[in-house]
Formats: sequence, structure tokens, C-alpha cells
Amino acid sequence: MSKSILKSKKTNLFIILSGIFITNALIAELIGGKIFSVEKTFGYDPLDVTLFNDFLLQFNLTAGVVLWPVVFITTDIINEYYGKKGVRRITFITVGLISYAFLTIYMAMKLAPADFWLSVFETDANGNPFDIDYAFEMVLSQGLNIIFASLVAFVIGQFVDVYVFHKLRKVTGKNKIWLRATGSTLVSQLIDSFVVLVVAFYFLGGWSLSQVLAVGTTNYIYKFLIAVALTPLLYVAHYLIDGYLGKELSEELMAEASNDN
Repeated sequence: MSKSILKSKKTNLFIILSGIFITNALIAELIGGKIFSVEKTFGYDPLDVTLFNDFLLQFNLTAGVVLWPVVFITTDIINEYYGKKGVRRITFITVGLISYAFLTIYMAMKLAPADFWLSVFETDANGNPFDIDYAFEMVLSQGLNIIFASLVAFVIGQFVDVYVFHKLRKVTGKNKIWLRATGSTLVSQLIDSFVVLVVAFYFLGGWSLSQVLAVGTTNYIYKFLIAVALTPLLYVAHYLIDGYLGKELSEELMAEASNDN
């Protein structure tokens, strides 16, 4: 196979993985302002277990947490084939794009609402007075807090993930993909789960520390379970990627990635 084809495959794979990574990270930021009940979503009553003295433990999660495991798993795959440099590159690109989204949303909030738009939505479905511009700002302003906090947590989590991944890789070599991928994800998501809530909801959102700890704990439990449950997908991804790249190029990329200091 010619060098140009091999280079094209390498580039195409990075573009695909980057697209998955950026799309899920950006959507997770935008929907992160909503807190949902896992129990009620599936038709059950909340657990109501007392936690941290004065807060009831319920599986209340930020909507963005649904997608973050995909981001971290994609990080591990990029790490496996493109090393630290690949992860750093896509991390900085993603931070730039999310920052752009942050500024765009802020500008949209500052635009003067049209009178006809306010009048069309001046009442809700039950006929009660409704200010759609206020609702727009409330939803998106909370999203801005999430975006800012998530950027902080995201960068910290990404570099922790890369560090732990490569430390485990030195121990496991090419074997035990599940250990280095899942292990690094569990450590990085532990940090991500609490940093984002402390910044977004404790410092910027008025939550109590017990609320932050309780929601952070349930978020991490979810991430822990999902990370373990999605581990088989890592092997599926490796199988598909190795089939696309071919054995020679695949081993070459992983060898380069393992030596990426």
C-alpha cells in the first residue's frame, strides 16, 4: 500500500475520532444546565438516602453527564493511536470551539428581543403569563456557567486521563487495553465530576457544598458504571480501526503513540 494512502487513512481516522469527540463535548456543554432524575425517568421513586448529613441522595444528574463517557472513551482511543500529542491537539481545538460557542451564546443573550416574538409567546400552554426572552436567558445563562466550569474540569480531566493512561501503558504494554483505558477514565472522571460542579454550582450557582458532594457522587457512580459497561466497545473500536488501517499501520501508530513523551 502506498505511503499516500497510509497517510490518508491516518488523517481520516483522526478526523472521524475528532468529530465524535468535539460533537459530544459541545452537546454535553449545551445541555449540562439541566438536572434530571434517573429514577423518575425510568418510572421509579427517588432513593432518598441521607448523604453528607443534610442532603438526600438521589440519582439526580446533569444532562451532560450522559455524553461525557463517550468523550473520555474517545480520548482513550485517540491516545492509543495518536499519543499525548494527538490528545493535546484535539483538547485545545475543542476548548477553542467551546469558547466560541460560549461567546456566541452570550452575544445572543444580549440581542434585543423582537416585540412580535415576545407577543407570540406571551402565554404558556395553560394561559399563564410567560416571558420567553427571560426563559431563554435563564436557560442559557446556566449553560454558560456550565460551559465555563466544564472547560476548567475538561482540561484538567484530559491531562489527568493522558497521564494515567500512559503510566498504565508502560505496565501493560500492548495488552490489557481495558485496564489502561477504563482505569484512566475512572480517575479523570472522578476529578471532572466534582470540579465542574464546584465551579458551576457552588461558586457560580449558589448550591450548598452538601448538594455539590451529593450530585457529584451520583454523577461519578453513573460515570463509573457506564465506563465499565462501555469497556467492550473499546475492543470493538480497536477491531474496526485495525481493520481499516491494516495491521502494519495500526501497529506503527500504536508504537509511535506509546513512545510519545
